[in-house]
Amino acid sequence: MQLAIATLIALLPIINPFSTAPMFLSITEGDTDAERREQAGKAVIYMICILVAFLVGGTFIMKFFGLSLPGLRIAGGILVAGVGMRMLYPKDDGGQTRAEHMESKRKRDVSFTPLAMPSLAGPGAISVTIGLTSLARSWLDFASIIVGILLVAVLVYATLRLSTGLVRLLGVNGLHAMTRIMGFLILCVGVQFIVNGIVEVAYSPELINGVLQAIDNARAESSF
Repeated sequence: MQLAIATLIALLPIINPFSTAPMFLSITEGDTDAERREQAGKAVIYMICILVAFLVGGTFIMKFFGLSLPGLRIAGGILVAGVGMRMLYPKDDGGQTRAEHMESKRKRDVSFTPLAMPSLAGPGAISVTIGLTSLARSWLDFASIIVGILLVAVLVYATLRLSTGLVRLLGVNGLHAMTRIMGFLILCVGVQFIVNGIVEVAYSPELINGVLQAIDNARAESSF
């Protein structure tokens, strides 16, 4: 249960359904309530599939490309911190060009892109999901992380379904304020990822052995 809650806390600020709600309303403009419900449901299902796929295949991906966990955390921290900075200073177009925005509105099905990918299951969420594999020691742990992803999915779906009333309640300025709060939290998470990665590199046996070996070599050369 603790691992599921940790997954919820780690992913929810990254996915940030509050920032997706205005875009969801915009690209489904003119749709009926049933059509919006269908698009939101499919987008959430796609998001679950993407994150679970990277969760299960995360270890294989790391081994295949020769990636270390500290390196992944540093790279993910830089990426997450960049996402946080963009949320602190968002663009009015939500990161989409005018052509992309018009194409999204013309598309009949917008659940996979741009909703599921890259808005909900974007690079930040994927990197965090892969990082969560370091906490899994058994299939029960993987199941707990998947439960956390499902909890996030429920909250995302509820936010998208209530987005019309949410915009009316908070207003545009309120949604922007929530986005900036989430952005600050994400920036802090990213910086902490970088710090943890650097600390792990500094205390890694390979680095320590390399430093000791270099010291021994320097002493041996100086003795001559």
